[in-house]
Amino acid sequence: MTMHITRRLFGAVAVALTVLGAAGGAAAQEKFITVASTTSTEQSGLFGHLLPLFTAKTGIEVRVVAQGTGQALDTGRRGDADVVFVHDRASEEAFVAEGFATERHPVMYNDYVVVGPASDPAGIAGTSDVVEAFKRIAAAEAPFASRGDDSGTHKAELRLWKEAGIQPGGSWYRETGSGMGPTLNTAAAMDAYALADRGTWLSFSNRQTLGIVVEGDRRLFNQYGVMVVNPAKHPHVKADLGQAFVDWLVSAEGQEAIAAYKIDGKQLFFPNAGDAGA
Repeated sequence: MTMHITRRLFGAVAVALTVLGAAGGAAAQEKFITVASTTSTEQSGLFGHLLPLFTAKTGIEVRVVAQGTGQALDTGRRGDADVVFVHDRASEEAFVAEGFATERHPVMYNDYVVVGPASDPAGIAGTSDVVEAFKRIAAAEAPFASRGDDSGTHKAELRLWKEAGIQPGGSWYRETGSGMGPTLNTAAAMDAYALADRGTWLSFSNRQTLGIVVEGDRRLFNQYGVMVVNPAKHPHVKADLGQAFVDWLVSAEGQEAIAAYKIDGKQLFFPNAGDAGA
């Protein structure tokens, strides 16, 4: 009888240890963060380069929700992400002012370019004045593919149209409602102009007759910022793990990793842990 009871106790202890071990394993597997970010960081291949380095360093997995900047910020507002990594400074500062983050951290920058077909119906190739280029596109009613998705790129495009004094619309203006890659595909198929971030453009292979027609205007500066979602708004946010990601991005190691990402020898993003050039 004593031996039978002992065996039962041993079995119960073994089961309990197995359950605890499984729970511990599950807890270890839960060491991840969700990052709501722009399609440009995903479609350019930057995250494919950066995230394995961060995970190897910290053991923290990063799960990316790739959206336009406006959608990514809304994902953060709902508490459906731990970190937001986007590129529209005014929107980012509003996010902080609303209390959804306590601080915005500048991380990197590149620039926007206007791409267009070799036929260049608006005659803008080579100009460095992007607002003048937009005026010519509208005057010629040349096909233009817009993301139309409230992304950082779309917001930048709308600012340029506003500065040009133009409300775009009509059959020549096509809003795709999609990310940068699909919008460039549409532009290539339509022989249309488009505003693109340089990183996605450099990684884009289906160019057909498209090429860069306008670049170098200071108004095409494109800075990215990262923010941890405020746990005071959403207590379930993994603020400590999210902060570890932010700290790594702005560290010397993270900044060097950003600078090291190239396609065909061309650097897509430039490290920027300050506000230089903004």
